Amino acid sequence: MFKFLADHNLHDAIVRGLLRRKPDLDIVLVRNLGLAEASDRDILDWAASEGRIVLTHDRQTMPRYANERVHAVKAMPGLFVIEPHPDIGAVIENLLTIMDATEEGEWQSKTEYLPYKD
Repeated sequence: MFKFLADHNLHDAIVRGLLRRKPDLDIVLVRNLGLAEASDRDILDWAASEGRIVLTHDRQTMPRYANERVHAVKAMPGLFVIEPHPDIGAVIENLLTIMDATEEGEWQSKTEYLPYKD
């Protein structure tokens, strides 16, 4: 089962839409963990310790730190970088398709950019 960590900047509509379509989804919010002010490195550390794929809009630093983890041979369960002003429906559909068509472990050490373009 997929486990996600929603970064503090992730659009709330994405989380609400995912939970509406998949009420049993295991997703936690950075802000609910007291990590809203944590560094990207700390967030990635926490996500790795819990085996959670990070969902973020941060295209600047989060991919760089995720890549650092991979090169340092540290756990990195996956990073899904969502464009800053996305088509919310497309992102939700992309994530639901990913969950239906892949296994969580397939995203280990990978960064994926969403939404997919036709």
